[in-house]
Amino acid sequence: MKVYVAYLATDGGRDAVALGVQLARSLDAELALGMVVPPDQTGAFVSGDLVDQVLTDQAEGWLAQAREQVPADVETSTHIGVYDSIAEGIIAEAQRLDAAIVVVGATGGGLLGRHSLGPVVNDLIHSAPVAVALAPRGQRHSKAATVRSVTCAVGARPGAEELLDAAITGAERAGVPLRLVSLIAVDLMPTARQGDQAKLEEARRHSATVLDEARKRLSGTVDVSSVVVLGDTVEDAVNGLDWHPGDLIMVGSSRLAAPRRLFLGSTAAKMLRVLDVPMVVVPRAGLA
Repeated sequence: MKVYVAYLATDGGRDAVALGVQLARSLDAELALGMVVPPDQTGAFVSGDLVDQVLTDQAEGWLAQAREQVPADVETSTHIGVYDSIAEGIIAEAQRLDAAIVVVGATGGGLLGRHSLGPVVNDLIHSAPVAVALAPRGQRHSKAATVRSVTCAVGARPGAEELLDAAITGAERAGVPLRLVSLIAVDLMPTARQGDQAKLEEARRHSATVLDEARKRLSGTVDVSSVVVLGDTVEDAVNGLDWHPGDLIMVGSSRLAAPRRLFLGSTAAKMLRVLDVPMVVVPRAGLA
């Protein structure tokens, strides 16, 4: 198993490496540090066959610096790809390496929360065929050497089954507790009080059903719990949960996603505004 880190020589890139190390340790996986560079970046200064070599030499230096962040106990490899599109190149490299997950860092330019999505990351979470892990700003300062627990945002929309599968597999492989969460936002519910109560009871029933399903499928070595959280908004509901260093949350791709592709839905996007923990977005299954 491989964890592919799409590296940039920035604080966001170092955050991605830190999360990649945490995931690789927890999943007993190889860490693949990769850089994708465009062939025309130095075209105005270097011509002919020297272009790719200049880019490659520069990228090798940056990757050597990134590798210094990785502890000796984590198996690590480095990879460089030259592609016209950075996002498409990251996807191509992850597929070439048969990586199970792509890790990217925040750009560091946002004012809301720890996550700030640049254009490349935005393209990835709306097109990648593999799971994408988003490292929040400051992840490189985390004291957690491994993943502490997995939180899975459960729902009843298409793709929920694939998300639960991925959460169970990840928690079991890492040997950490699994928390199933149903988020209920008042601003998304019917205005009638009776409708609100019915929606809440429906969420509780669904949460209990998913919990039973997870318990049946887990080996028994992993603790699993379920909670329904009510808030005025999605952001309030997320803030109602306890979070600790080493926690991460897994969400499913929006129902708008093409099969085997990601599409970040509005609920997940709202969660990103307030989350200080990594988010893993899982693609829909199905035939492309």
